[in-house]
Amino acid sequence: MTKLTLYTRANCPLCDKAKADILDIKNDIEFELEEIDINSSDELTEEFGLMIPVIYIDGEEIGYGIVNETYLRNRLQEKQRNHIS
Repeated sequence: MTKLTLYTRANCPLCDKAKADILDIKNDIEFELEEIDINSSDELTEEFGLMIPVIYIDGEEIGYGIVNETYLRNRLQEKQRNHIS
């Protein structure tokens, strides 16, 4: 199954928007969602800092900051097709 990882933090409006978009997409496309608060680790805070939200699909970074829902949906559909094939 495709795994989407969302790196986020509290009090981040862009993170909230990204998560809402992801949950909307999840209604149509099956994938595993893992949300990680970068404040839980100094290393993550240093790595991602102000880039959040950061989205990975199956370990590949596919976007950060303002998330394009259509692009994200298309990437997840592509991954889903590849997992089925």
